[in-house]
Amino acid sequence: MTESFELALIGLAAMFALIIFHVPIGVAMLLVGVVGISVFIGFDRALSLVSAETYSAIGSESLAVIAIFLMMGSFATVAGLSADLFRIANAFMGHRKGGLAAATIGGCAGFGAICGSSVATTATMARIAVPEMLRRSYDGGFAAGSVAAGGTLGILIPPSVIMVLYAVLTENSPLALFVAGLVPGLIAVVLYLIAIEWTARRNPKLAPEAEWMPWPERWKVVASGWRAIVVIIGVSVGIYGGIFTVLEAASVGAALTFIFALFSGNLTWKAFAECLKETAGNTCLIFVIVIGANVLGRFLAFTRAPDLIVSGIEAFGWPPLAILLVLMVFYIILGSIFDTVAAMVITLPFTYPLVVGTLGMDPIWWGIVMVMVMEIGMITPPIGINVFVIHGVTRDIPLSRIYSGIVPYLVADFIRLALVVAMPVLAIGLPTLLGYM
Repeated sequence: MTESFELALIGLAAMFALIIFHVPIGVAMLLVGVVGISVFIGFDRALSLVSAETYSAIGSESLAVIAIFLMMGSFATVAGLSADLFRIANAFMGHRKGGLAAATIGGCAGFGAICGSSVATTATMARIAVPEMLRRSYDGGFAAGSVAAGGTLGILIPPSVIMVLYAVLTENSPLALFVAGLVPGLIAVVLYLIAIEWTARRNPKLAPEAEWMPWPERWKVVASGWRAIVVIIGVSVGIYGGIFTVLEAASVGAALTFIFALFSGNLTWKAFAECLKETAGNTCLIFVIVIGANVLGRFLAFTRAPDLIVSGIEAFGWPPLAILLVLMVFYIILGSIFDTVAAMVITLPFTYPLVVGTLGMDPIWWGIVMVMVMEIGMITPPIGINVFVIHGVTRDIPLSRIYSGIVPYLVADFIRLALVVAMPVLAIGLPTLLGYM
């Protein structure tokens, strides 16, 4: 073991110690990175490097996309677009067995296409869907589990904040990742609906049937939810039709949601200030994490730790599939404990060269797989961040019942993961066909 590698281990241990003592993750990475680089090139040059990384982050168009998508999600919440999407989904699926749970999945998928955040999608839909399901005599665990699982669609169905961040850190195309996420996202929705149907038929007491809604009434509901439809179609068609760049599409979406929030009467001066405050806070948090990750990555590059780890894994002689399985289990565990942004930026300097460089896997495919496994981690016992988000909103439902309600969705998630790993074309076929790769 070289001195440089030992220095890398000490640095990583110090970083995790700082995180345990509640130092923000971005700051912890930045401090360790600066101190580590100073050992190699001196403190003054290390500070110059931090300055360059900060300027690069602030001037990055891709990171600007994150800020605008976050703003779009905040305005969409104030405008009540999540409730519109839930009502539309309920109009078409509510009469089936487990129909409200299915409507919740549909609403989460739609709001995820506006919001781009799993936690925000979960928290927003929990306030709308869970009380309605409980009012219709749904089992509390099944109701909460449906929202927790549906909320994970927020980071898979484009536009996704985590996909943009992956693209920035690995120098890939955000648009290619967005397109690559479409088919796995659709598979997720379909498998979730199948899981709901199977669970509701197996145990009808969990999810009673509702009354059939006549078609004229359904179209009235669709008409009343036109604002959400306009935002989703406007952003999606703009991006995938080549009309807008991703940044322009985000700007159009933010403008539309702002207008709808304004005319809904909910956007008071106080609510407007809260939207800006929330957006600014989350954006600064992500920017600091990105700057910290880049500086930490430079330090690790000086130590050659990523190369040494990759060489060490190669020495075991494991087949590529075995290495991928270990990494996926690792990310599921990590995703259940850490925020997805933190989990990704901390580990990418090690896993990306291994998977893309050594194993020769496609970087876009690996980005989608990473998102999916961390998404699974968000609802995996004994922690699962989305479960605790739901529990914070619906405190009357015990955690044990929420975990039991998640089981059918976890089965669906592992089936989807197996499909995408076995058939990479499910992720990279569409962007290749459309010329984004």
